[in-house]
Amino acid sequence: MSKLVFIETSTSLCSTAIAENGRIVSSRKSTEPRAHASMTAVFIKEMLDECGLQMGDIDAVAVSAGPGSYTGLRVGVSTAKGLCFGSGIPLISVSTPEILAWQAIEGGLLPQGCKTILPMIDARRMEVYTAPFSPSGERLGDIAPVVLDSTSFADEFAAGPVLIIGDAADKCRELFPSAGFVQCCPEASSMLTPAMKKFEAHDFEDVAYFEPFYLKQFVATVGKKLF
Repeated sequence: MSKLVFIETSTSLCSTAIAENGRIVSSRKSTEPRAHASMTAVFIKEMLDECGLQMGDIDAVAVSAGPGSYTGLRVGVSTAKGLCFGSGIPLISVSTPEILAWQAIEGGLLPQGCKTILPMIDARRMEVYTAPFSPSGERLGDIAPVVLDSTSFADEFAAGPVLIIGDAADKCRELFPSAGFVQCCPEASSMLTPAMKKFEAHDFEDVAYFEPFYLKQFVATVGKKLF
């Protein structure tokens, strides 16, 4: 009788969900700019109230581990840690590319005969964070930053039909005209399968020391405006 809270804030979409016994029973999402800090905790409270639950009834919290937006990931992970510390429950992490892969699989988005899913998270210009996945959700390579050109992923395209999914999908269309494309952000409800697998295996993070997977160091810049 497991009950899990899911938090996904790695991109421009702020998304949360609750699952009971392997089924999503409530969800929230917002594309409002900079909504993550103000809405994540509000969404969780609304969902708990909707389901007649309290945090003491929850068995674990699952959060997107990145890569993705530095600020978004910090908000999501900080919220998840606070809930886990406050309720004494375990923390589960799911990588952002894996969430997108399962979003494609469970959303029926795979093209016929698909051999490879390429989740692509925008890293500005022609750079993305990505890793190849099989149609069954198995990760086939490391998650890495990639600067795209027409020769990228030659082996994957040679193997058969490819689906590109994520918030960087649209900027790949001219480079990879043979691929299928789904322009979208990862959603919390798509964490269900990988998070449940980790929950059942007791594959939990150390709440005190867990950090998001940024791939790159955050660099603060100084504006050019003169004061």
